[in-house]
This record gives sequence, C-alpha cells and structure tokens, in this order.
Amino acid sequence: MLPTVDAVYPAAKAVFQPWLRYGLHWTIEGASNIPMHGSTILASNHVSYLDPLTLAWVADQRDRRIRFLAKAELFKNPVLGALLRAAHQIPVYRGTADSSGALSAAVEALRNGECVTVFPEGTISEDFEPMRGKSGTARLAQASGVPIVPVGLWGTHRLLTKGRKPHWKWGIAEVAVVGAPVHIAEGDHPREATLRIMDAITECVARARAIYPEHPKPDDDAWWWRDPETANAHRRPA
Repeated sequence: MLPTVDAVYPAAKAVFQPWLRYGLHWTIEGASNIPMHGSTILASNHVSYLDPLTLAWVADQRDRRIRFLAKAELFKNPVLGALLRAAHQIPVYRGTADSSGALSAAVEALRNGECVTVFPEGTISEDFEPMRGKSGTARLAQASGVPIVPVGLWGTHRLLTKGRKPHWKWGIAEVAVVGAPVHIAEGDHPREATLRIMDAITECVARARAIYPEHPKPDDDAWWWRDPETANAHRRPA
C-alpha cells in the first residue's frame, strides 16, 4: 500500500531538512511574495535536478506545500514514481494526446487552493541561462485566473546538474529570489504572456547572481559562474 500525501511530505521533510538547513548556505529574498494561503503558481528557472527540492524548501518558509509538474518519465521509476504519485505530483506527457491532462490536473489543484510549481523552460538549461519558455505556464495562469510568482534560483547546479558528475560539497551557497506576481489576462496572447513570465524570472535570476555570496577564485574552474547581465538569453534570436 502506497503512503499518502500526508505521510510523504513529513517523511521527506524529516529526511531532507537537516541537509537543506545546514548543508547549504541560504539566501532567500522576496519570500513574502509567496502567499501563505490560497491558489499560487510558482514559476522558476531550471538549472539543477535539485530545483524541485529547492523550491519546496523556499515555499516551506511560507508554510506551503508544493505540487510540481514533472516529466512523465520520472514516474516510471519504481521508487521515485511511487513517491511522486503518493505526494500527488503531476506528470507531464509531452507531445502526446495526454499532454493536456497535466494542465487540467494543475488547474484542479489551484481551484483547491494549492501551490503549484512549474518550470516554463521544460527542462534543465545546460548553459544555465534562462531559455525560451513554453506556453503551458501562461495557459495555466489563464485557465485558473491565478497570477504567476516568478522565482530565480542559483547555486545547486554546482552540486547536481545535467551533463556533469555530481559534486557534493558541504556549505555551497544557494540563492532564491522571489519576484512580484505577474498577472496574465485571459485575452493575452500566450506567446507574449510567456515572454513576460520569462522576463520576470530573468530579473530574479539576475538578482540571484548579483547577490550570490561566492565568486570563483583565480585558479578555480569557473564553469558554474555566469554574469547577471547574461540572464536574458531567452530573448536571443532563434
């Protein structure tokens, strides 16, 4: 018998809280932009496999539990998939007839006053710059009438990201910047609305980089470092 969501969250928090609290050096700015109650959409850049866990920690500062949209492939893992389903996370079947199911499930969660987390880019950015967003986040905001709360994350890509070996290190700095809500009207064109959402996320990413408390030393491999001013990559010509 699978555990229920009421069992999964406390258990996961008990497992990960010590590392999140003491293993990372946190800077969280703008957390008050996350409502403590009611329907909420958090939209973040995506640089690390740890981003869902990071956002869960940020939301927890406001006593919120999150439900996030995740690739359906993750649900195929016997252990991880069972936990994701038990925690009522939402699978996204991209490019299939079931792709609209994630939108319906997310809208239903928002109607129930939950906090839903999305990654508009759809995947991890391998150069760590925000990419062009997909329109699903804007459509979710339009279907639900809930504004988007943008988030910029910076730091955990140094530990675990796509295309690089894991590098677990105690005390890595993690910065999360939460911006002011972005309101998407029902009549807004999804493409233009998506651009506004990504602009807001980009501002948060640039700020997160600007206040990041660590800098590469002269003899370090600075693969993880990016200048705040380059965070507008999503506006580059295709």
